[in-house]
Amino acid sequence: MTTTCEPSHAEPVPALVEQFKGGLLAPICLTWEWTYACNLSCAHCLSSSGRRDPFELTTDEIKSVIDELQRMQVFYVNVGGGEPTVRPDFWELLDYAVAHQVGVKFSTNGLRLTPERARQLAATDYVDVQISLDGATREVNDAVRGHGSYDMAVRAMENLSDAGFEDFKISVVMTRENVPQLDDFAAIADRFGAQLRLTRLRPSGRGAEVWDDLHPTAEQQQELYHWLVGNGERVLTGDSFFHLNALGSTPIPGLNLCGAGRVVCLIDPVGDVYACPFAIHDAFKAGNIRTPGGFDEVWRTSPLFQELRGEQSSGACTSCAAFDVCQGGCMAAKFFTGLPLDGPDPECVKGHGAAALSAVDRRLPPQGKDHSHRTVPLGMPSLRVPAKPCEASPLAGGA
Repeated sequence: MTTTCEPSHAEPVPALVEQFKGGLLAPICLTWEWTYACNLSCAHCLSSSGRRDPFELTTDEIKSVIDELQRMQVFYVNVGGGEPTVRPDFWELLDYAVAHQVGVKFSTNGLRLTPERARQLAATDYVDVQISLDGATREVNDAVRGHGSYDMAVRAMENLSDAGFEDFKISVVMTRENVPQLDDFAAIADRFGAQLRLTRLRPSGRGAEVWDDLHPTAEQQQELYHWLVGNGERVLTGDSFFHLNALGSTPIPGLNLCGAGRVVCLIDPVGDVYACPFAIHDAFKAGNIRTPGGFDEVWRTSPLFQELRGEQSSGACTSCAAFDVCQGGCMAAKFFTGLPLDGPDPECVKGHGAAALSAVDRRLPPQGKDHSHRTVPLGMPSLRVPAKPCEASPLAGGA
């Protein structure tokens, strides 16, 4: 589970977009995964979460990074995982961030959003909550997220609504199974006084295993585009769907730009910094916050970030009439489907991506860290390798 920043619905002026391309002194917002532990095993999980990593950042280390973000004047962070609320220190860290003027929007499957916690959150400033829901019905959602996950998410939304928490987010990863449910998702958001957020299915993490079967069809891409044009003022999309802008003259509200290493980045649970929240892979790793200089040093001086902030080649896409509105598409989607970064997006609405996919070797790049329940031993955050794998529940110690 991973979250991204949400720019204003107003279209950025061209001069501002050009400034974004050159990078900023600090990220507009930062995606930060606090743990790989998770009670679910979602089929499309970008971070292949499930079990804790024994090297996850400690409580004091996370607080130190929050202090650093306060000095850098980072406005807010998107906290995810894994399921961040299973960290025993989650609520302590949330309070610490707010007390240090760093707002928090955290993504959760609803596991620990009890009525008491919902009331606590409703009374706390600078906190937003994002509930993950990938089906407007139990059948569609649980096929991707696991048995019981729909009911758990609905319970959390009921608790937030009952507590008076307004405009919390409902986050939906769009698949070919749930595109027909767009109006139903909007109705659920209206029911709970929430705001709908749609995001794109990326072929990274465990998502690489299901992307061919789950990513929306060409016809559904058109349906999604027209729905977003008609409902965009009510729906958040971040930078998920700018590749769809080539379908018409009306742009989808949001950031028409790949912000990787320019205005956004990700810190993973062990402190590694990646240019893109959707690309947890060594090819996109810029450094680690445990090295001298911390996160600020990585953000300012990483050779990878410097390269991304320079002129980027877009290959044959630059000769396409739609290039100015689609910008060549998503870097992560290209990389994890085996396409070159200067090639077309695999879901290019002009058909160039499908043609490119048919011409390349589809042996995908090796995925990054895999903490799926089936592969990785449990372990509490520590700076040392445990003597033996921990056999405790990944939910142990939380409240």
